[in-house]
Order: sequence, then structure tokens, then C-alpha cells
Amino acid sequence: LITSAGQSADVKLVKMLAARQKLEANTILMAAPSDLDGVGTVIIVPGFSSKGLGAAGISQEEEMSRVKKLVALANEKKIPIIMMHIGGNARRQGQSDAFNTLIAENSKHMIVVAQGNEDDFFTKISKAKNISMEIVDKISLAGTPMANLFK
Repeated sequence: LITSAGQSADVKLVKMLAARQKLEANTILMAAPSDLDGVGTVIIVPGFSSKGLGAAGISQEEEMSRVKKLVALANEKKIPIIMMHIGGNARRQGQSDAFNTLIAENSKHMIVVAQGNEDDFFTKISKAKNISMEIVDKISLAGTPMANLFK
């Protein structure tokens, strides 16, 4: 399952990367806990977008509540969470980092585009929580480490 945390358009790019790697994945922008039935892995793409939230017709608080419930149930069901942060600096700081922190701290593995980790934000979480992480130079290179996780 591929879903968003913050409703940025980055989730659509991850969907495309998964398709290029021939990974079977259902993409649900606003996945609910009930969408976890039968799911083996959840790929969560964090990044706040006021435009995305507006299009979805929800507030930032409602989105955070949805994501927290999804993460809690995934953890309870022992469904691994893979974080893919591909939005670079545009999806860092401000409102994005609440989503980034929640997903990073609850992930089993992180794939991060280097520009989004220039301040070692994700590296610090990776080391503190002993979570494996791969850093790629650009979005187009993020598909390979994602596919390798499923081989």
C-alpha cells in the first residue's frame, strides 16, 4: 500500500516509481486503518501540502489524526512501514516536519532524497532509532532501493 502523510503530490511520483519497478501496489492517498487489511507493507510518503489538504477537503489536524491512526494500526499488526521522503527541501521544515518525524520514527526503513536531509534530520532519527536508511541523489534513483526491499 502506498499512501500520503500530509497530502503532497510526492505520493504520485512514488506510485510511478513503483510501477517502473513492476511492484504491485495499491495507492490510496488518504488510506484509512481499514485499508490495511491484507497489506504486507505500507510505503508512506510524508510532506505537508496546503493545496493537497484543500483538494482533499480536510484540515492539517484531521490529516495528522488519520496518519497517526494508520501508523498505530500498522505497528499493532506488525506491518512494516517504509518511509519515502522524495520532496527535498520543499517538504521539510514547518508543517512538513511533524509528518516527517512521525513517519520516520515509525518506519522500518527510510529512503530519502539527499536534498531533504542536508541538515541530517533523517540521519539523526535513523541513528537514534536504529532504523536503516538509504540516501539517493535524485527522485529518479529512489525506485531501485524501493524495489530491492521487495526482492
